[in-house]
Amino acid sequence: MQKQAEYLLTQSDNDLPVAESMLEKGHYTWCLFVGHLVLEKILKAIYVREHQKIAPRIHDLVKLAKATNLKLSDAQLVFLSEVSDFNMEGRYPDEKNQFALKCDREFASNYLRRIKEIRAWLKKQIKN
Repeated sequence: MQKQAEYLLTQSDNDLPVAESMLEKGHYTWCLFVGHLVLEKILKAIYVREHQKIAPRIHDLVKLAKATNLKLSDAQLVFLSEVSDFNMEGRYPDEKNQFALKCDREFASNYLRRIKEIRAWLKKQIKN
């Protein structure tokens, strides 16, 4: 299980520059979709470390976080809920999709910055 947790942490680390690249290239919905993966993988690594079993095959960041011993604030849980929406909205954007319409550079930059902040906080929790 230790190898599985390390694999997930490495994948989270590897996905972050992909999200940053998507932002720079103007692929904002994909930037946030990959940002979701960054957090999903680190939460699953925490789950694996705590439970010593494979993480559930879900993408809901709030459910993953609540399945761990993390002490998240209400604001952090709200943020994770918002980022969870990027999983589906990033996969299936179209002209009618409100997410695709509002997902401009400023929107994506703001969320990616916040994703990095909570990711850094989660990494500190792993070390404690």
